[in-house]
Amino acid sequence: MLTLFTDTDTDITPEVAKEYGYRLISMPYSIDAKTVWPYEDYDVFDSHAFYDSLRNGVLPTTGGISAERYRNYFQPEFEKGNDILYVHFSAAMTVTFRAMDEAVAELLKEFPERKFYHIDTKGITIVSYNLVRTIGDLYQEGKTAEELIEWANGEVDHYAQYFFADDLKFFKRSGRVKGIAATMGTLLGIRPIICMDDAGQMVSIGKERGRANAMERLLKTVEELGDDIKNHRFIVGHTDAPELAAELCDMLHARFGDDLNIETVVTNPTAGSHCGPNGVGVSFHATRRC
Repeated sequence: MLTLFTDTDTDITPEVAKEYGYRLISMPYSIDAKTVWPYEDYDVFDSHAFYDSLRNGVLPTTGGISAERYRNYFQPEFEKGNDILYVHFSAAMTVTFRAMDEAVAELLKEFPERKFYHIDTKGITIVSYNLVRTIGDLYQEGKTAEELIEWANGEVDHYAQYFFADDLKFFKRSGRVKGIAATMGTLLGIRPIICMDDAGQMVSIGKERGRANAMERLLKTVEELGDDIKNHRFIVGHTDAPELAAELCDMLHARFGDDLNIETVVTNPTAGSHCGPNGVGVSFHATRRC
């Protein structure tokens, strides 16, 4: 048997995870030195309350998880005789996967007959969500772990993500975006357009003045890079900006047709700690990422 794992940084909720049989690894964030574990400390993410706290000055921090915690997730499956496939957010964005590697290496010594597979989505939030859903679909169609790995090797870099943030102080603090002039963005009303590159890192690839121009830039990017888009999901994500997300969905339908398969999700709190409220983005199947 094969057990699927993913993590909360992919925007997957327990309800969606249950559709595919994914086990969910919680990626934490901290507020006032208190660590919060999504979907372990609470059942439902109150996104409005969380992002409102950021609007009111709260600046959360994030961190990885320990080898022991990874072991606690994986060991029960190995004990049951199950192999594991973990579809996770970008390894280039964190050192937490060193702890995972340590835990897995120890477990495989204890359970040498077991196998551990993993797929790096080379993204976070909506592009990871897009891939986790697609891989889940393929698994339900009967694909083996090896076939899913082969598919991912050819397809991960064809799932793109573009978004903009509303208040750059969060990115300035985290330092997670390459090429961003965070000190100037808020004052000038400049919104950088950010993508996830082939290395799994966030990169600023341009800037627009105002939300309307930023939204139009997202659409132009879909026009330029979109590939076989009507046979793949669009994922629109937002950080407590449902009106903006709905507007972007309407714009996508108007530009590319009413038959687009669009799903809207709220950005998870751990990733949202770095990008702040009022942001919006889109993930789609593309000729290339950036």
